[in-house]
Amino acid sequence: MLTLDMMQRRWPNGNQRVPGLLEGIVAAADAVFATYGLDSPLLVAHAMAQFSVECASGTVMIENMNYSAQRLLVVFPTHFTAATAAAAAHNPQMIGQIAYGGRMGNAPPPSTDGFVFRGAGLSQVTGRNGVTALQAKLNANGAGIDILTHPELIIDPAHALECGVADLIVCGCLPHAVADDVVGVTKAINGGLNGLADRRQQLALWKTELGVA
Repeated sequence: MLTLDMMQRRWPNGNQRVPGLLEGIVAAADAVFATYGLDSPLLVAHAMAQFSVECASGTVMIENMNYSAQRLLVVFPTHFTAATAAAAAHNPQMIGQIAYGGRMGNAPPPSTDGFVFRGAGLSQVTGRNGVTALQAKLNANGAGIDILTHPELIIDPAHALECGVADLIVCGCLPHAVADDVVGVTKAINGGLNGLADRRQQLALWKTELGVA
């Protein structure tokens, strides 16, 4: 259902951060979509629209935690004070540990969970809890990969699409996609309505690519 031409049109810089990502997605597409019940162009359009926003069309496959002190106070206002922001500025591992440590299933600092399980992949799955739930879904479908021990596999070209689609299912997006409800899909995967206008636009573009009336 997905072709390399489609991916290159929609994600022209998609191989920039993870070489071979587009080719990997196309190679896996038919099997992954069949396995996880994305059995129509409409459902694939919804998935690809959400992925296009979540990972910026393949250019943000791992969350960039390299923030200035000033930006930390804007992005994570409840997790940093002026003093801790100054101490952690431009130290991605420390920022991840403080921002995400002790929540979402991550152990608190000095554990590195907050950094290791920062947002990743097509769906930007975040936190040990999120990765654990995704691992369970992958196991149930015989994926044969261990993303808890090797979270780098979430962005591997051979596994990125399956991880993204499986996470979409885990988040409860599928019923909303069946109903062609972009607001419902967005709330399910994002927890809010961040970037809704972009998601609507991406959905229209992917519907056109996939021939959805």
